[in-house]
Amino acid sequence: MRTKLLRPVSSTIGYYVAFTALGLEAAILGPTLPGLAENTHSSLSEISAVFAASSLGYLLGSLLGGRLYDRAPGHPVMATVLVTMAGMLALVPLISVLWLLPAAWVVLGAAAGVLDVGGNTLLVWVHGRRLGPFMNALHFFFGAGAFISPIIVAQTVSASGDIAWSYWALALLALPGAFWLLRVPSPAARRDRRDDSESQANHLLPALIAVFLFLYVGAEVAFSGWIFTYAVASGACGEAAAAHLTSAFWGALTLGRLATVPAGGRMRPRFILLGCLLGCLASVGALLLWPESVMAVWLGTLGLGLSMAAIFPTTITLAERQLGITGRRTGLFLAASGAGGILLPWTIGQLFEPVGPAATLYAIAVDLTAALIVFAAIEIGRGRSQTEPAEG
Repeated sequence: MRTKLLRPVSSTIGYYVAFTALGLEAAILGPTLPGLAENTHSSLSEISAVFAASSLGYLLGSLLGGRLYDRAPGHPVMATVLVTMAGMLALVPLISVLWLLPAAWVVLGAAAGVLDVGGNTLLVWVHGRRLGPFMNALHFFFGAGAFISPIIVAQTVSASGDIAWSYWALALLALPGAFWLLRVPSPAARRDRRDDSESQANHLLPALIAVFLFLYVGAEVAFSGWIFTYAVASGACGEAAAAHLTSAFWGALTLGRLATVPAGGRMRPRFILLGCLLGCLASVGALLLWPESVMAVWLGTLGLGLSMAAIFPTTITLAERQLGITGRRTGLFLAASGAGGILLPWTIGQLFEPVGPAATLYAIAVDLTAALIVFAAIEIGRGRSQTEPAEG
């Protein structure tokens, strides 16, 4: 009996360790890009193809992972993906041929997509309606990994003068989660909660949630990717301060997820999401109103990080309460998220020079406004007759 009670705890620990490794992998490419270009004797413009390769792999992995978790025990799948990720991380710094590097990152991106679907889906199956705080904590551990990864790169490169040890260190850190999950039984897969009479609504609501995540993740990736260039080009601050600005955004996002862990168990998801979206728009508004103010830039950046912190995990919690989460559904949500993370940053890149640095903020403001409209549509679609009991 005691062993059965400990299984949710053991599973949750395994997911947190796995998502820390996922965050480590997600943040290593940027700091090591010049080193990879040197290894393959290529220019930065040529080596940048690995970003597209990683994103393509993530989309494919998200779609594949959704079906895998509905059909196979989840923990062996996650463990296999973590071992694959470790092997590819160990291999990447040894590649000296340019065309092989994007191929390696397609595999790494696919592994990340499958792992992302697994952590989000299996955590739902383990905790059910008491999901809120556990989901926020899961994404905190991802953020912690992403925050630590550049520090590991800086320390290993400083000690060895080579990026290889950075990748090998992260490869080793991906293995404990695999070994842990193999020791714990997988949770049983679930099916949709809605019956056939509700099939039309059951298709509309997932579609709206997918569009919402498409818009939100687009804003998150666009801001984190362009704030450095925006701050320098607009004259708000120099390159050193702009680099710290990027770190401040990720730090605020990570701390915000930790701070919202208690709120996830006490507040209804729709209230958390509404507050977060309004905070995001207020932060972007401050950046637009006072573009040359250093204080406004810092406050807007920190405000966006804190406001964005709970949006993704709370959206998954909302989807679980209204629909029930399956692997396929989570895969579709994450595939939509990945597409948003590609499209909006690319759009800003096309507008940045002809329109100016302000295009960054205007594009993000329009995107977040659209997300607020889609959120309103989600609430309308749920109907007044549905109730959503708070947990506490």
